[in-house]
Amino acid sequence: MSLKVIGAGLGRTGTMSLKLALEKLLGGPCYHMTELFEHLEEHTPLWHAAAKGEKVKWDQVFDGYVAAVDEPVSTQWESVAQYYPDALVILSTRDPDSWWKSAIATILQIKINPPKDMSPARKAWLNMILELYKSVYPEGFVEEEKAKAAYISHVEKVKASVPAERLLIWNVSEGWGPLCNALDLSIPDEPFPRSNSTEEFLARRAKNA
Repeated sequence: MSLKVIGAGLGRTGTMSLKLALEKLLGGPCYHMTELFEHLEEHTPLWHAAAKGEKVKWDQVFDGYVAAVDEPVSTQWESVAQYYPDALVILSTRDPDSWWKSAIATILQIKINPPKDMSPARKAWLNMILELYKSVYPEGFVEEEKAKAAYISHVEKVKASVPAERLLIWNVSEGWGPLCNALDLSIPDEPFPRSNSTEEFLARRAKNA
């Protein structure tokens, strides 16, 4: 099975909602950070190899998936898009200020202050993510202005690099319409999925702590 959609948007740009929407539209599973957590020992070394610039046979990661969004996919979107040349690239975006507010409270905070009792598999995951982040956040992701500048740079690079006919720039507030148009599919007769707000993320982390 070949990927039909590749998400280039960084985490906290509506990627969980996008995952759920694509699974509904495409009728198959969509890779996301939550999926990686189900395959840590198997997939982490492959992502770490990619972070170091090594070539990865992406079918080893995405076998059985119809789409892939969120991190770490979005940090390696160029390599994945080259591997699957017929896949649509979706750049999920949001205002840099609201992105920073959400990211620093959730996904970035975990990297800054990781739990002290992490399992060996989770420690390997963290090392891999930090390696990937070096290319996304060349000046680090702790300081607001540097992180936002890196976020903006990432967005602009995707826009400039992907041919217009292959790229969908999308905000979660737009819902089904642009996704269905780009994929030439009918709009489902149900509300667009909204999931993984900052509050939901933090509540889930507290529960699993």
